[in-house]
Amino acid sequence: MIKNILKSEQTSRYIKDYLIIVLGVFLLAYSVVAFFQPHNMVIGGVSGLGVIISDYSTRLFGRAIPLWLNNLAFNIPLFVIGAFTLKGESIVKSAFATFFFTFALFVVQFFPVPANDVVLATIFGGVISGAGVGLVLRAMATTGGTTLAGAIVHNSLLKHVSVARVIFAIDGTIVIIGLVAFGPVATMYAVAAIYVSTKVMEAVLEGMHFAKAAFVISEKSETIADHVMANLDRGVTELKGRGMYTKQDKNVLICVVSTKELIKLKQLVSEIDANAFVIVADVREVLGEGFKPHS
Repeated sequence: MIKNILKSEQTSRYIKDYLIIVLGVFLLAYSVVAFFQPHNMVIGGVSGLGVIISDYSTRLFGRAIPLWLNNLAFNIPLFVIGAFTLKGESIVKSAFATFFFTFALFVVQFFPVPANDVVLATIFGGVISGAGVGLVLRAMATTGGTTLAGAIVHNSLLKHVSVARVIFAIDGTIVIIGLVAFGPVATMYAVAAIYVSTKVMEAVLEGMHFAKAAFVISEKSETIADHVMANLDRGVTELKGRGMYTKQDKNVLICVVSTKELIKLKQLVSEIDANAFVIVADVREVLGEGFKPHS
């Protein structure tokens, strides 16, 4: 019975992950085809190389090599190499995401291009691509390309250099090639798009369920804790601390509340102990009872 339940939950998680990957891949593909390529913005990655190759093939041969074909051509050898150097479930998901990304690049080329304005293309392209990449990474996958290349280089050649630095170096090189190919103006817009995309990606990965963590140091910690639990219906945890100046033991209360509950919490503490020391910190995501459930 328990095995069947666990198997059902695992199957459900797999289906959810792959649906998230499909959505993320389509968003990323749409951002590249509809926003970045029309304005020659190279934001790194294999898709960035594809934008350059597509433009130059048009100039040289009068016909563009499509992005989906570039993506396939670059990623097939990378996955062949990766199959021998990388292991784990993530490589399977990444293979699915990469080849589905190729399919998505083919499909979205028939979609309308909504933004002829380069500023709007930079902003919305960055938002949509950041959301897409964030969803794919949240499902423990990648779209191959420079991410996969970075992992291969790290595992095979540069183990003393972090994967993040290797990927940054590869993407930076591609952006520089874009600078040579399309000039400084297009590159500046591309850098702005990268910034927007990174911020949105971080928001997707870290969560959008903002909250506040309050640390309260008071001689009346027991009373404050009782009132918080009774009036705010929030849990309170007591930590043991020590004042290094007074050398006295202190009780430190920690309580996570929503942004709108913070004002009431501070008022409550102030009414009980006007001399209480209160520290408020931003919390990006909270999982558990009273907040977001564990996925």
